[in-house]
Parts: sequence; C-alpha cells; structure tokens
Amino acid sequence: MFRKKVKNSNKTGENKKKTNVFKNTYFKIGVIVFAFTLIMFLMIIENIEPKKIKVRVGDIAPDNIMATKDIVDKRATEKLKQEAMDRVEPRYRITPSVQMKMKNDIKVYFNTVRDIKTYENISTNKKVQMLKEQSNIKLSQREYTISVRMDNKIINNLENTIYEVVNQIMSAGIKEEELEYEKESLKSIFESLEITKDEKELGISIINTTIQPNKFTDVEATQKKKMEEAEKVEPVIVKESQMIVRKGDNIDENILDLIKESGLLKEKEGIDFSTAIGTLIILLFIDAIIGLYLYYFNKDALNTSTILILAIIIISTVAISKGVYSISPYIIPIAAVPMSLAIIINPRLGLIINFILTFLIGLIFNLDEAILAMFLIGGSIGAFSIINSSQRYNIFFNGLIVGIINVLTILSFSLIKKADVVTTLVKCGYGILNGVICSILTIGTLPIWENVFQILTSLKLLELSNPNQPLLKRLMLEAPGTYHHSVLVGNLSEGAAEAIGANPLIARVGAYYHDVGKLKRPYFFKENQFDLDNPHDKLNPTLSTLIITNHTKEGLELADKYKLPKEIKDIIVQHHGETVVAYFYYKALQSENSNNVKIEDFRYKGPKPQTREAAIIMLADSVEAAVRSIKEPNKGKIEEMVRNIIKGKLEDGQLEECDLTLKDLNTIANTFCTILLGIFHDRIEYPKLDLKEIKGES
Repeated sequence: MFRKKVKNSNKTGENKKKTNVFKNTYFKIGVIVFAFTLIMFLMIIENIEPKKIKVRVGDIAPDNIMATKDIVDKRATEKLKQEAMDRVEPRYRITPSVQMKMKNDIKVYFNTVRDIKTYENISTNKKVQMLKEQSNIKLSQREYTISVRMDNKIINNLENTIYEVVNQIMSAGIKEEELEYEKESLKSIFESLEITKDEKELGISIINTTIQPNKFTDVEATQKKKMEEAEKVEPVIVKESQMIVRKGDNIDENILDLIKESGLLKEKEGIDFSTAIGTLIILLFIDAIIGLYLYYFNKDALNTSTILILAIIIISTVAISKGVYSISPYIIPIAAVPMSLAIIINPRLGLIINFILTFLIGLIFNLDEAILAMFLIGGSIGAFSIINSSQRYNIFFNGLIVGIINVLTILSFSLIKKADVVTTLVKCGYGILNGVICSILTIGTLPIWENVFQILTSLKLLELSNPNQPLLKRLMLEAPGTYHHSVLVGNLSEGAAEAIGANPLIARVGAYYHDVGKLKRPYFFKENQFDLDNPHDKLNPTLSTLIITNHTKEGLELADKYKLPKEIKDIIVQHHGETVVAYFYYKALQSENSNNVKIEDFRYKGPKPQTREAAIIMLADSVEAAVRSIKEPNKGKIEEMVRNIIKGKLEDGQLEECDLTLKDLNTIANTFCTILLGIFHDRIEYPKLDLKEIKGES
C-alpha cells in the first residue's frame, strides 16, 4: 500500500514537471511565431503596399508610373461632360401674352382713330393733334395724318392685314437678337401686299413700334437637357497597369490626381496605417491556421523544432520568390516546400503550407490564376509523389514529375485563354525549370534539416540501413554474430511495428544499431565467441554483468561518434530497459558471497523504453536470443517461448513507460511467431548419397 502511494506521488511530480515543460514549450513557440510574423510583415509590406512617390505639380516624373487599379480620370470625364453640355442648343418657350398685348395695342390705336374720325366739325389738323395726344402707339406726324385721312373701310382692311402679319411673324416666335431682323423683313412682307404706299408705311410703322420679343430661353429645360447629355457621357477609365505618366514627363494637376487615385502618392512619411493593419491581420490568420491544424490534426509536430522549421521555410521561400520574380514568376519554387515537408514531417502539413504559400505569394505579387493553379497543383503532386522516395536521387525524378504537371497546367490555361503559342512554349520551359529547381532545393536543404534540427527522415533511415554504412560495416566484420543477430531482430521489429501501426523503418534501423556497443568487447558476447573460450568463465559475475550492461553506454558513445540520430541513440540505451542479466545473477547466487548479492546490481541502468519502437526492439532482442537456444524448435515451443518472454517483460514493469496496449502485445507475439517459424522451420532429413554406387563404380 505504501509502495503504491509513493508511486502515485512520483507520478504527480512528473505531471508537474511535464506541465512546466509544456508551458515552456509554448512560450518558445510564441517567441518564434512573434519573430516570424514580424519578419514576414517587414518583408511583404512593401510589396503589398504599392510603391509610393513624393511629387508635386510641375515636377518631372522620376519613373514610369502605372495605375495600380482601374481609376476614373475625373478631369477628362468632366471635360467630356462639359463639351456635351456645350453642344446642347438652348431650349426656348414662346410667351403668348406678348402677341396678345401687341394685338391689343394695335386694336386700341385703330379704335382711337375711328373715334376721332367721328368728329365732323373738327379740322384734320385738330384730329391729328387729338390722335397724337390720345394714341397708345408713338408714330410720326405724317403717320398720324395718314391714319386720320383714311376712310373707315381702308382702316378696317389695314387693321386686319396688320393682324395677319403679326400672326405670321409672332407664331414662330421672335428672340431678342432677332427683333431687328424681323423689323427689316416686314418691309418685304408689306411690299408684296396690294395696298397703297401710305398704307404700307403706316402698317410697317405700327408693327415696328408695337413688336416685342416673345421667344425666351427656357433655362430650366435647357439645364435639364444639358444634364441628360452629360449623363450619357461614359467615364474616362485609366485601366490597371495603364501608363499614367512616362519617366521624364511633366506632372500636371490631372496626372497628380490620377497618381493620388491610384494610391501611389506619398502624402506622408512611413507605412500606410490601413495597409499595415490589413497585412498584420492576414499574417495572424496564417499563424492561426497553422497552429490550429497542428493542434487538432498533428499534435506530435507541435513543438519548437517544427515551428522553427516552418518559419524558416516560409520566410526563405518568400525571400527566394522576391529574388526570382524579376526573371519569371513561373520559376518561383513553391513546390519545394511541400516536397521538403513531406519528407521531414508529413505530406499533410506540406499540403497545408503549400496552400498558404500559394495564397501569400499570389497576394504579394498579384499573380494571375494560371500561376496560382500551377503552384497549387504542382505542389500537391510533389507532396504525394515524394512519399515513397527511397533515395535522394529519386527526389530529382519527383521534381521532373512536378515540372510535367506544371507544363500540363500551363497548357490547359493557355488553351482556355487562346494564348500565343510562342508565349505558351516559353512558359512551359519555365514550368519544367521550376520542377528541377524544386528538386535541387529539396535535395540541397535536406542535410540542413537532418543535421541542424536532428530530423530523422525516411531517406536518412534508409541510408543508415545500408550495410556499407561505416558503423554497420564494422559490426559485420568485427562482431559478425551480433550483426546477424541485429538483422534478425530488425526483421522481427519491422514486422511487429508494421502490424501495430508503429514506424517500421525506425524499428528496423534501430534494431540494426541497438547492439553496436558490443564492438568494444565483441568476444565477451556469446554470439561472437564461436568455438573460442568464454572469457566470462574467468571473471566473477559482478564484473561480467558490468561488461554486459555497459554495452548500452558504449553503444551510445559510438552513436555519438558516428553522429547517429537521437531516435536511434534512444533505442540503443533503452532496448534493455532495467532488465536483469539473469544468467550472471543466478551465477552470483550460487557463489560463496551469495548473501551479499543484490538484484539491483545485475540490472541494466535503463531507462525503460519510452517509445513503441524501442519496446518492440527490446522484445525482439530477447525473443530472438531465446528462441535460438531452443533445441529442435517447433511451433509450440516457439510460441510458448515468445509469450513467456513478453509476459516476463510486462510483469517486470519494463513496458510501463511506452504506449503499448495488451492488444498490441498480442499482435506483436503473433507476428514474432510467424516470422520465427519461417526462420526455424522443420527441415527434412536428407539421405546420404553414395555417388559411386549411383554411377555403378566399384
């Protein structure tokens, strides 16, 4: 009971330690993310925000200035509108009251004449004087005289004639500026009439005296028409990328307005606030997407090394992109990122980063859909195609595959847009070059991730499994028994790891190197003694145990010397855990000093296996050695031995720090038995052949 409480207490302490480490890890991740966001912000803000220039009216354009977007040339548009308005003829309205008043004045005049003519006892001169005083129309003395001397019939005819002329002239309307012209035209009208000269003179004078303009400008109607015509004018648009002003040309007010509308006028020093905020929000969204993906779908990769690698890769890609963009955007090596990440972390993360980088690069350089599609499709194919690459030179062929995919993508968009053949061929060449560059970058950067960040890639593991590796070659030559034992353990471990969903490649390669520490004293281990004397016969059990157990420590030293990955080093020191060296322990119990024998002195120093792969190798190591000792092995004996060994490790607590379940252990046992039966299968007894007898020789 006490022992159990102690164990729980230790576990609580471990949890606190883990919590502190967890918090520390997240703090480091936060620092990396902050630095990444800041660096990216400084790198892309100048590209996202159009390059602004500081100019005034009258300055000389320092460079060709192109519109960053479709903008309205307001001054040119207003000029066209004004021209359209100026072309509008004024609208007029005829005022009927003017003509009515004119007719009324003429009627009053003739009525006055007729009234005065009724005075028979008054002389003509007196009548003329009276008409002059009473007349509402100012005429000459002679014209008054002519009026008085006419008989009533002639007066009535003249009056009607004047009305007809007035209707003829005034019905069409008379503008102010046309008044004098109309007065002159009256003469020709009256000249065509068959009346006396005096009548003509009097008629012309009466009309000329009473006539007034009756056709006036309709300001409201005219303005309405002008506005209608102005509305019909299409705005003058300066298209995106259209030249606003050429280098060396003068900048006038109109050009300055266009520069300002394009957002290219630097009105104040520093970065535009709205652009900065928008850029920062986008970067924070990118940080959030990556973080959430890792947290929910790939938590094993949520560590400082992975975050730092992602930061370096994204920053480097953006920097390279800015360098090669001037040559052609088609050679921006986006696909190198998912290819690299598929190898060093996993393809799914590579796909996510490929999408993010495509969006980011597209935003920075304002790329068209054909290039973006090439990045998306080529990068995705690159991530998938590289999964099963077993050698580094295979990456180059994967790069060629990406190049071919790029070409097909370019061709598809060229066919859709009916692009020029020559231009399309040039783009296809860049597409192939893009794939080659991506493969070169992937191959060239792999050693950096593997060595600087201690990333164990599948390619690195495959290289380590090569028998020509210096340390394996030494093991094969100097400790052949151990080497062949390691190969068998590798086969067992790989099969078991694959069966339970662990990493079979790590299991196999870890098994190859798990006993390299035996190189220091190979002949102290049974598998390398062959028919030689056993040196342990001359040593006490304690010293023998020290030699045996030291091979994990010595293996770690060799691993450091040969720069083996951390994962392999962990397997070397963990593959025995804290197991007891049973042979020498029991030998010590049979010695004279058996009373002083402590089992702790005969245990490996550990630690216990921390991973499933290390635990599998522990079990495979023990199983292979034990089964080899079985005389006349068969299925029953092998299975019994395998399960007893696994049961013993479990009961001894050697598997309590790894993630193996009882179901996993059962699967491992079955896998071991299947493989071992293939090695230690029953063989038929071959009869001895007497060749001389067969040939009939005596």
